[in-house]
Amino acid sequence: MNKLTVCLMNDSFPPIIDGVSNAVVNYAENIERDWGHAIVATPAYPGADDSRFPFPVIRYPSIDVRQRTTGYMAGIPFSPEVSAHLMRQRVDILHSHCPLASALLGRVLQKRMDAPLIMTYHTKYDIDLANVSRSKAFQQSGIRTIVTNISSYDEVWVVSTGAGENLRSLGYQGDYIVMPNGVDMPHRRADAIKVYQDTAGFDLPEHVPVFLFVGRLNWYKGIRIILDALKMLDRQGCDFRMVFVGNGGDSKEIQSYTKELGLSEKVFFTGTIVARESLRSWYTRADLFLFPSTFDSNGLVVREAAACDLASVLVKDSCAAEGVEDGHNAFLIEENAQSLAALLTELLKDREHIRQTGIHAGEELYLSWENAVIKAIERYNIVLDLYRSGAYEEHDTFSDNLLATQGDMMYTLARIGKALEQGKQVAQTFFGSRESGQRKKKKRS
Repeated sequence: MNKLTVCLMNDSFPPIIDGVSNAVVNYAENIERDWGHAIVATPAYPGADDSRFPFPVIRYPSIDVRQRTTGYMAGIPFSPEVSAHLMRQRVDILHSHCPLASALLGRVLQKRMDAPLIMTYHTKYDIDLANVSRSKAFQQSGIRTIVTNISSYDEVWVVSTGAGENLRSLGYQGDYIVMPNGVDMPHRRADAIKVYQDTAGFDLPEHVPVFLFVGRLNWYKGIRIILDALKMLDRQGCDFRMVFVGNGGDSKEIQSYTKELGLSEKVFFTGTIVARESLRSWYTRADLFLFPSTFDSNGLVVREAAACDLASVLVKDSCAAEGVEDGHNAFLIEENAQSLAALLTELLKDREHIRQTGIHAGEELYLSWENAVIKAIERYNIVLDLYRSGAYEEHDTFSDNLLATQGDMMYTLARIGKALEQGKQVAQTFFGSRESGQRKKKKRS
């Protein structure tokens, strides 16, 4: 396969930690190591340190909306420096992982370079929009923007069939290809000493079952189902420990509800764990991974759990449950606390069944990022051949022309703004030195 230069665009990137950010990092690392050259274009973030990455990270201007969006910056993808830098790199593939600012950047860049556009649809943005604002007009406008952006791309990938069907439900009418994400953890359990060191600060008796959740702490992740089910187990006299790893907009409410249920001595919150080896320790220490989320379109954490031979409890017919076999490599429930409590009650009677199910999960559900990116590279080359042969439809619509014009205007405004700022600094220096000289002259007189 040919070596390629791929520009990966996404609205989130470290220090922001989420599933899509993790996917972009792993795409870039694997491409840079084995398949050519990767460049990441993403919004600027205060305190970001990109020097640790083996590939260049290009930051474009952003607006701070972290209080409204639980930590995310809103990118303004019309930067002359970004466009000029990427054009010098002779990019072969433009691959966006978000249908918002990143998608706009891709559409503007394609006007200036001859490269196909690929979009990966990772998550259910209609739910994200509903969580940002209750305004129906805002949500509908956001959905229209997302569908318009995605429809303007040459090829659309989704991380699961469920994600593709969610995209169709928003009004997208084109085709899509399922390209699942991988896991950046090796397929083996963490070292026992490392596990002990990473989990030692919590009350985890050796023979008491430990349940685990990893992800954003938001109610729509099914967390109320977990807590209500655990309260039912507690009333039955079952001993257990529950560990939540992560942070999110509902963290305080979730911890308050845990205290209200009287579960504080059995339920622990670690906060966000950035170190992947430490996170692997928690997957290794747990007996079951509880993930009753119908929001997630792929459930990357389910594969992370499988990397450590840890079985997951999932909602039947959810995207996270695609391809699993109930009782063999995962456990399925209905989307309610009663169903989860009933399953856990039965499973705790047969811990060996839990262990064997985890082993099957590791054998059958685990997918490394190395293998996931190999599939992507194979498809990149096909897309490039199709693009060069003229197989893709033209997307040169009025809105695209308007978008390119807006980009040109933003470039001009950016240059003017920079010149004005430099002039202001020169003026301040000049007049500041004049005022200082006049004060000194007045003082001498």
